Amino acid sequence: MRPHPRRSRAAVPALVLLVLAALLAGCSGGDPADTAVPTVGGTADGGLDGVRSPSDATGGTLRLVAGQLDSLDPQRSSLPAVWNLMRLYTRTLVTYSSTPGSTDQLVPDLANDLGTTPDGGRTWTFTLRPGATFETGRPITSRDVKYGIERSFAVDVLSGGPNYVLDLLDPDSLYAGPYQDESPDRLGLSTIATPDDTTITFTLSRADPDFPFVLALPSASPVPAENDTAADYGADPISSGPYAITSVDPETGIVLDRNPAWAADSDPVRTALPDQVVVRTGLTGLDRDQALLAGSADADLSGSGVQEATVARFGADDGLAGRADELTTGTVRLLALPTTVAPMDVPDCRAAVAAVVDRSGVQEALAETGDSVRSSVLWPRSLAGGPDDPDPAADPDAARQALAACGQPDGFPVTMAAPDVPSTLAVAQALVDQFAAVGIVVTVVPLPAATYYTAGIGSPAAITTGGYGMVLANYSRDLPTPAAFLVPLVDSRSISDGAGNANYALLSDPGVDAAVDAAVGAGDVAAWAAVADTALATHAFVPLVENRVQLLAGQRLHNGVVMLPYNGYDVATAGVADG
Repeated sequence: MRPHPRRSRAAVPALVLLVLAALLAGCSGGDPADTAVPTVGGTADGGLDGVRSPSDATGGTLRLVAGQLDSLDPQRSSLPAVWNLMRLYTRTLVTYSSTPGSTDQLVPDLANDLGTTPDGGRTWTFTLRPGATFETGRPITSRDVKYGIERSFAVDVLSGGPNYVLDLLDPDSLYAGPYQDESPDRLGLSTIATPDDTTITFTLSRADPDFPFVLALPSASPVPAENDTAADYGADPISSGPYAITSVDPETGIVLDRNPAWAADSDPVRTALPDQVVVRTGLTGLDRDQALLAGSADADLSGSGVQEATVARFGADDGLAGRADELTTGTVRLLALPTTVAPMDVPDCRAAVAAVVDRSGVQEALAETGDSVRSSVLWPRSLAGGPDDPDPAADPDAARQALAACGQPDGFPVTMAAPDVPSTLAVAQALVDQFAAVGIVVTVVPLPAATYYTAGIGSPAAITTGGYGMVLANYSRDLPTPAAFLVPLVDSRSISDGAGNANYALLSDPGVDAAVDAAVGAGDVAAWAAVADTALATHAFVPLVENRVQLLAGQRLHNGVVMLPYNGYDVATAGVADG
């Protein structure tokens, strides 16, 4: 197959400019009840366990809106919104299913199956299916997959993407990536073997049953070495999917056109219904909502849902309510109580804090800025098989008994770290008022939001030096598995001295670590639920609420399926043409 010519960045077809102009008009104003755009019918939450307006019709332009995007380089992006977009132009060995209600489950993509492991997850082997090519027409080989993963190790050149593979494939940091590869014949990372063009075997530093989920990240997508432009690759990434990026402009957006080298019979996941995809980036939440309401956008990539002002319209407009899908995001707001900071080094003092918390008050504090649902377990709702959520009410009497047991019957002073964000500071104030009722006097220290989870509370030394006995955090993980959620949060062996520590309570409990080991060995959800219960019993973490969002489908959107890992509609199967 001959490679198709890659379009110049400056050469944007006139038709594309017209589409973008219409999108811009919808983002800047217009009548939300624009009758010129026929509205596809639907029912509330129809995209969660079903398909909104099923259709196999091809054609048209899928119009997407988004906030700021970090990078179009698959090895450099850390935003789920971009990962969703990348389903159009990157493929991986395995990927998330497009089946409604199962979108957090993996299915084969470039590979024939979900991988085989003979030793409980230490060694993984995949075999590539035939027929997959890059947009240049060259067949994709196992070496291309290996090279794409190796790019993540070039941290001096590329940064920003997930780093799971660094620890799993090179824990001693001996490999510096392909740009500094000095191995004989440039064989690359020794823990990835490619004995032939269709076979790839990974040897991990430790057994990891979740490794296929790591391989579903775009950072594990193939990259042809001959087209790699290092730090500039994101300006013109080579497509392995049904669309290729043909224009990137900060004003007019991103344009993707059909990749004629893509073969539908080699791709069991993507339907590639639209002729073209246009993404308008850098829009505020209100601008994105306006575009959806006006009919000039079909879906919002951001994953943050619509704004409260838009949600308020749902009750008065049955049509809008029928186009909405409400889902929990997997992001849990929690209060961590660092066990190295007095008096939180005493379990009964932590128990007092946990007993006085009124989660309803936290919900009320968030009412003006977003939706939430109360949570009293260390487990996101999107993961099946978790502990039952008792949703306890505040118990001031139990709190006073715990204060007496910890030697502080009249309460104690404590400092709380919180990101300097209005919604989180509102939660902090609600908690301050609750704790005051039993004599726990809290001083809130707002920290810069941009560095809160790195220099602020991501460093154990920063927590200890700051004397933060309470830490407010939003916690979520990239992979939809219990291990990915719990291990970084509660396992003492995951505490790191750098700026990426997620065990904000600095919990080092032998019982919790033993429960983690048992869960890894058992390999079932029930064992991980036991980890969550064991960790919660230490009172080092107080879950508060889980964030919820309302997604709004555009007026023309067909095949609207909620992609749970990305909190948005799956762009890989979306369409806009009427059958």
